[in-house]
Amino acid sequence: MGDKRQKNQLQMALAFTGEGRSETPKARREGTESLTAKRAGESPVRAERVMEEVCDRENLKRALRRVKSNKGSPGVDGMKVEELPGYLKQHWPEIREQLLSGSYKPQAVKRVEIAKPDGGVRKLGIPTVLDRFVQQAVMQVLQGKWDRTFSEHSHGFRPGRSAHQGVAKAQQYVREGRRWVVDLDLEKFFDRVNHDRLMKSVGLRIADQRMLKLIGAFLKAGVMENGLVSPVDEGTPQGGPLSPLLSNLVLDELDQELERRGHRFVRYADDCNIYVRSVGAGRRVMGSITRFITNRLKLKVNESKSAVARPAERKFLGFSISNGRESKRCIAPKALARCKRKIRELTRRTRGISMKRMVKELASYLRGWKSYFGFCETPSVLHGLDQWIRRRLRSVIWKQRKRRASWRLANSPVLSAAFPIAYFDSLGLPRLSSG
Repeated sequence: MGDKRQKNQLQMALAFTGEGRSETPKARREGTESLTAKRAGESPVRAERVMEEVCDRENLKRALRRVKSNKGSPGVDGMKVEELPGYLKQHWPEIREQLLSGSYKPQAVKRVEIAKPDGGVRKLGIPTVLDRFVQQAVMQVLQGKWDRTFSEHSHGFRPGRSAHQGVAKAQQYVREGRRWVVDLDLEKFFDRVNHDRLMKSVGLRIADQRMLKLIGAFLKAGVMENGLVSPVDEGTPQGGPLSPLLSNLVLDELDQELERRGHRFVRYADDCNIYVRSVGAGRRVMGSITRFITNRLKLKVNESKSAVARPAERKFLGFSISNGRESKRCIAPKALARCKRKIRELTRRTRGISMKRMVKELASYLRGWKSYFGFCETPSVLHGLDQWIRRRLRSVIWKQRKRRASWRLANSPVLSAAFPIAYFDSLGLPRLSSG
């Protein structure tokens, strides 16, 4: 019954004026201006079709499902995700007309700061739920047209590509003998994207002036912080569905330059590693690419966080690549330390909750962690982590029984026999070192 009610709600929310199932009219040939494509075989999208594709019924259904599944907090207007279907049911004809006429005006994004794992804060810009819905619909159409033109070396925020593929590619380069990495860190990339350069790149791919105007409006919508809206003249705020696609478009120019020079590299969003055969080559590449990024892309390389080093000494997407012939995928020390810090929080002896509840919360975190870091090739590290977790839990059990807690005692043969691995298995604690 719940699925049927949800389906009916979705159909009601997307009830369009009577234009049949598809709202994409036949393209008119008159007045279409031809633009030079950025890459061979690519041409700007016809102006008469792009916004109609965004407003297509099936595209909007997909966008609504994605926004609802992503959930997220309200934007500046306070509307919650669960309120969106009802709002669309009432206001969609007006919103659709604004999109098709090029008069849609997004609201400012809400500034939210979240702590970075390594210190500092990351600034997010949370659009309203309605603007997230519109951005998602736009992103789906543009991604379908642009993604095939992006570099094979780009792995971030793209369909059919993943961080694991990027790490595996980096490992391949190291195994081929490129045992030095140029690790580039772009300083505050999402906050410093040049709007003029970005819109120029968009304009080479899209001829629909309504779409160009809409993307420009999203970029310049402003940021609300402490109740005040401030204008913005650079950056693509993280937090909206469109931002990752636009960031890939900006850095596609970097990808093309690296390909033109014949480099072996991997990029995931603003994380870019270039693999070379010597430290001297790495230093030359670091200098020349830094100049390209600064002068051509109008971005800044964070020199304190960038380096030419051995892959084992650097972290890429949470992993490092070991030295030696095997060049194994290892969990980066910082990622492992972060995991242990989280486990300590979840297994504090003073939390005052039952062991069953503690293991349930811990298991939820460990399953997610394992699904990503289980990609490592160091089972001994995972086995050691399993042992450490069980030891912490035995210490908690001993404390809950009104005994004096002791880290050394938690590893004693007596407690290990009283609470063996099978006991924690029965509570649902996942093993990181097993398949």
